[in-house]
Amino acid sequence: MALSRVDSKQKKSKKPRSFLKIALFTFLGVLIVAGSVVGYMINQIMGVTSSAQQDLERGDRSEYREEVVNPDIDPVSVLFLGLDTRDGDLSGRTDAMVLVTFNPDEGTVKMLNIPRDTRVDIAGRYEQDKINHAHAFGGMDMTLDTVEQFLDIPVDYFVSLNFDAFMEIVDELNGIKIDSPMTFTETDNATYGTITIQEGEQIVNGEKALAYVRMRKHDPQGDIGRGERQKEVIASIINEMATFSSITNFNSLMDTVERNLNTNATFNNIVSMHSYASELDNIESLSYDGTAITDNGIYYYQPDEQSVAETSKRLQQHLEIIEETESDYASAPDSEDKEDEEQEEEEEQSEPVH
Repeated sequence: MALSRVDSKQKKSKKPRSFLKIALFTFLGVLIVAGSVVGYMINQIMGVTSSAQQDLERGDRSEYREEVVNPDIDPVSVLFLGLDTRDGDLSGRTDAMVLVTFNPDEGTVKMLNIPRDTRVDIAGRYEQDKINHAHAFGGMDMTLDTVEQFLDIPVDYFVSLNFDAFMEIVDELNGIKIDSPMTFTETDNATYGTITIQEGEQIVNGEKALAYVRMRKHDPQGDIGRGERQKEVIASIINEMATFSSITNFNSLMDTVERNLNTNATFNNIVSMHSYASELDNIESLSYDGTAITDNGIYYYQPDEQSVAETSKRLQQHLEIIEETESDYASAPDSEDKEDEEQEEEEEQSEPVH
């Protein structure tokens, strides 16, 4: 059933929080470049986006939309996928999955990290499995259908990127700066073998950058720590791509993107969203709760239905599919108010009974 937009719009506050994932950096980097270069470079970017185009079975709009959206005036959503593949292969399972919504009226961006082991109903297969398996089972169409069904929102655009592009782009930028919170060793025999990252600030090449953002087992914060490292690397790449001096190997950079990226966004779509590049420090991070479970020896992240419903509602509001009401603000007190309430309760309980 298609979802319609509402006429009445209410302004929502921005929260300066960021939580970025692998696939996002190339798209936002192109947003910056597309909005700042002319002539030859624009022609190159137009060629890349044309070559990277992938048509979907559904056509040019989501079944959750009544009309084709226009990023200039409509809130839109983009699904970013980091693929665990190499050598130009854009099939297989997804290693990172991020759903981002953009609202032009507010100039705001919301981002939802979708844990790759989330157990969901896979669209068209009538069974539950890890959400990152949808891409291997049925490509981008099944992936988008599964995410839309899971979150009950339209997914207007997608950007998929594999490991080769990540490593090659970092190398084309002559490395990026990181500040590792710890020393650790990461192994991936299919990609970079065994790599040791030392604690502290350093310049790393593409292989080390990929090892840095993928490591999870040795981080005491688990996926949270992994997300913080990915955010750091994304910011470093974006900063490098935003400076003209860092893209002297522009042709090689564009060739890498062309060979390793697929999208249904056109060049005009990308230019329309260029203004959001300035909001990198104001991205609001969303998440949903879940429980780690093991079924028949297989690990899953079992999402909490109520938490998913609440997250879905916030995304629907940001996409202006439904209205945001005063009760939404009242039902979500800020952390300081919550801490004050908890402290008052503790004080009342500690008072002597007369």
